[in-house]
Amino acid sequence: MIHRRPHTSRDLYATAAAVLLVTAAVLVGRHIQDAHHTLFVHWPPLFADWNPHLGPGTPAALILAAAGVAYGPALAARLPWRALPWVTWAASGAWIVSLALVDGWRDGIATRLTTANEYLQVIGRFHDIPATLRGFNDHILAGVPGNWPAHVAGHPPAATVTFVLLDRIGLGGGGWAGMWCVVLGASASAAVLVAVRALADERLARRAAPFLVLAPAAVWMGCSADAYFAAVAAWALACLALALTRRSLLWAGASGLLVGLTCYLSYGLTLIALIGLAVVVLARADLRARPLLVLPFLAGLAVVPVVFGLLGFNWWTAYHLLVTRYYQGVGGTRPYSYWIWANLACAAIITGPATAAALPRAAGSLTHRDDRPAGRLALIVCAALAALLIADLSGMSKAETERIWLPFAVWLLAACALLPRPRAWLTAQVVLALLVNHLLLTGW
Repeated sequence: MIHRRPHTSRDLYATAAAVLLVTAAVLVGRHIQDAHHTLFVHWPPLFADWNPHLGPGTPAALILAAAGVAYGPALAARLPWRALPWVTWAASGAWIVSLALVDGWRDGIATRLTTANEYLQVIGRFHDIPATLRGFNDHILAGVPGNWPAHVAGHPPAATVTFVLLDRIGLGGGGWAGMWCVVLGASASAAVLVAVRALADERLARRAAPFLVLAPAAVWMGCSADAYFAAVAAWALACLALALTRRSLLWAGASGLLVGLTCYLSYGLTLIALIGLAVVVLARADLRARPLLVLPFLAGLAVVPVVFGLLGFNWWTAYHLLVTRYYQGVGGTRPYSYWIWANLACAAIITGPATAAALPRAAGSLTHRDDRPAGRLALIVCAALAALLIADLSGMSKAETERIWLPFAVWLLAACALLPRPRAWLTAQVVLALLVNHLLLTGW
């Protein structure tokens, strides 16, 4: 038992509050969109269209959902630890692919990253990567000749360069790019598992595993580049946890390298520093015992910024240009007064009713001195929640946060380890994911 009393009624109240939030976001959003057309989403608060449908992935998704609910908690409890992260990764990938294939291979995977606003549209403009990076900032603003598509302009160029390099080694096209995001994105669940074990305890990591696999967020992890970003950020933090708890110089260097890459994949993911701070607080005794861990971390952290800087890309200038570009587009029209709370409804959808029930438990665990592992897990979860709230307040993510906030959502899911009756809550998670994927046609 995680606490002395199960507090089941509190869990249900928290879930009901999340349901009311989502319902209000749908109803108010529908009114605003019909009356003023300022939301630029067809099924607010999600960037989606109402489109009830079945697809080739439906049978697999139903089978995986049933098997995950029936056997997931027991399997997570009994598997040897060395196998569990790998099984979690594979199961997460299977769940993501099955949901993506509800829309078919073409619409669900192969063309997701080839649409007008996506990265693969500009592969041909990177025939000379250094030259393109030197002029990258010249094409961020709307209205300039050859301005970048929205997602290219909205991120540092490491994201686009990734797909360029895949194309160079013969893995070009939307299918390969989509599966790159799926396979790497699925590994985020394993990364969170590793970090929770290192910082809290193995029991909580095992309890979290089925929720990390069967998350509603999987609907948007196949196939968006944000799933790739989520994985890099998650492994950056997992490596940091391993570096500190094992006092390993190698893991410290790896963490620094991945943190640097994360910041050059997405500007907003600089906020993972809050989760990193929580990791350091939890492992501060290890850091004091071996302060030299800071050196390989900083050395690794410098690699990606130095490489891109030498190639001519200026991160700070690009970010300020992006802010201007954001307000030149629909970001300048979408009402902050709606999205400041409707974004949270999107977060409630991707993390599911189980997370809504678990977050109050996590907040309470911060003050439970008699349950130290739960309190340590709660600090990580609350840091991720703080990062998400800061991103929300910034106003730089009005809408589409169901994919943009995937890197924060994967850490919130870990709170579900604090819940009793995991099969009941897993059922709620998979039912939500299946309904969303079969009733709506999601996009970005």
